[in-house]
Amino acid sequence: MKRDIVLIDEEKCNGCGQCVPNCHEGALLIIDGKARLVSDLFCDGLGACIGHCPEGAISIVNREAEPYNERKVMQIMVSKGENTIKAHLQHLKDHGEIELLNQGIDYLNNNKVKIDLSEFVEEMVTAKEMVGELFDSKSQPGIHHSDHECGCQGSKAMQFDIDMDQIEKAEKSATIEVKSELRQWPVQLHLLNPQASYFRNADVILTADCVAYSMGDFHRKYLKGHTHAIACPKLDSNLESYIAKLTSMISDANIYSLTILRMEVPCCGGLVQMAQMAANSANRKVPMKELVVGIKGDLLSERIL
Repeated sequence: MKRDIVLIDEEKCNGCGQCVPNCHEGALLIIDGKARLVSDLFCDGLGACIGHCPEGAISIVNREAEPYNERKVMQIMVSKGENTIKAHLQHLKDHGEIELLNQGIDYLNNNKVKIDLSEFVEEMVTAKEMVGELFDSKSQPGIHHSDHECGCQGSKAMQFDIDMDQIEKAEKSATIEVKSELRQWPVQLHLLNPQASYFRNADVILTADCVAYSMGDFHRKYLKGHTHAIACPKLDSNLESYIAKLTSMISDANIYSLTILRMEVPCCGGLVQMAQMAANSANRKVPMKELVVGIKGDLLSERIL
């Protein structure tokens, strides 16, 4: 299976070993003077070790890797004692990995490991409720689904009339090739490291996947000068990690501002709610703005959050 996992640049690595104690899962060891990933099975791909590498030798890549196994990791944690167990659970909690946190707690309970887990159990329940409410039309009046086809207006099939004469005139008058305004890669929120250098003190634009396809002048008007992240609150999985990453961008990367550019369809409102949850959890405040785009690419509204 393909998933996020650490990559070590052996040319940059000087074997200092600072990453090893900060990989609570035990996936890293110093071998022959270099940090090595000794098991795909134990690497959760969340990158806690990255910030502790003074040489910048560790990054996250998406590649074929053996599935991460929380229960096998917990076997290692138990042998290291209570402080290491809690540090590992805190690591999962900080990254919004609620399902893995649940698995770890289940392992400890089933094996009668006696430590106080109340703070982690409380966090697990709270995060599940928060993310579950994103698409609960009964508890979230701002997200209402109609009875169109599958129940969501965003899935209703439509076809637009296109003025081909206008498009041809625009193409003939264009004399300069339009360049991309994208400043970094990757852009998908699941793949992004929220503490990457391009987020430091940046103006960030969080965009629903469909926006760039709807807006003809998206790059010039909105992407220019911004660090970019894209996500779909309806179809993407593990939304807890999105909230954690946005929180880290605000708290740790010290971003200047966050603009949410979403489609008018109701399910896109989840993008704004995730950003607001992250802002509420962050240790500092940043200016936030919501822009709503119509399905034909026109800007419908703009508001300060």
